[in-house]
Amino acid sequence: MLDIYTIIFLALAVFIFIRLRSVLGQRTGRERPPYDPYSRDAARPTPASDKVVKLPERNADGPGRVEPVEEAEPAAYRWDGVAQEGTPLANTLDEIAAREPDFDAKHFLTGAKSAYEMIVLAFANGDRRMLKDLLAKDVYDGFVSAISDREGRGEVMESRFVSIEKADLLDASLKGATAQVTVRFVSKLISCTRAKDGTVVDGSPDTVADVTDVWTFARELGARDPNWKLVATEAAQ
Repeated sequence: MLDIYTIIFLALAVFIFIRLRSVLGQRTGRERPPYDPYSRDAARPTPASDKVVKLPERNADGPGRVEPVEEAEPAAYRWDGVAQEGTPLANTLDEIAAREPDFDAKHFLTGAKSAYEMIVLAFANGDRRMLKDLLAKDVYDGFVSAISDREGRGEVMESRFVSIEKADLLDASLKGATAQVTVRFVSKLISCTRAKDGTVVDGSPDTVADVTDVWTFARELGARDPNWKLVATEAAQ
C-alpha cells in the first residue's frame, strides 16, 4: 500500500518529465546529427541563405580593363662572378666569345683548375708525357730541365694537393687569333723533396703550405684542339 510521500514523489516525477518533454521537444527523424569535427563534411561551408543577394561579378573583359604589364627580367650578365662589367678584362672576354661563341669563362676556370693540379703533380712525378700535352714548348723545356736536374742529384719530389681554394681571372688578351688568359690560383699543398738517403732537403712532408701561383694559358681560337696550354708561370708574392 502506497503511503502519502510515495504518491507525492511520483506526482513530482511525472510533472518534471512533462516539462522537459515540452522544452526539448520530440525527435522527428529530421534532426541534424551531432557535429563531428573529423568528418569529411565538417569543412564544407554552410549553404548561403536564399535571402542573400549576390553582387554581380565584375566583367574581366569589360571596358576600362587594364592588362597587367609584365616587366621583362634584365638579361643576366654573362661574366657574372668572373669579371666586373665594363672592365678591360670583361671587354676582352667579349671579344674572345665573339670569335668563339662556345667560350665560357666559368667552364674555362674549371678546366684551368684541373690543369693546374695535373701539371703540379706531373712535375713532381717527372711525368714528361703528361707535361708535353699541357705546356707550350718553351715552358715544357724549362720544366723538363728542372726535372732532369733533380733526377741527376738522385732527389725525389713528393706533392699532394689538399685543396684549391680559389681560381680567379686576372687578365686576358687577344693577339690575332691567339687568346691568352691569366689565372691566379690559391691552393693548399703538401710538398717536399727528399735526397737519395730519404732525408728531406726542401719542404715538409707534414706541413700544409699556402701556395699562390699566377699562370697564363693560351689557345688559338678556331683551332680543332680545344685545349689551352700553359705559356707562362710565376709565383705570386
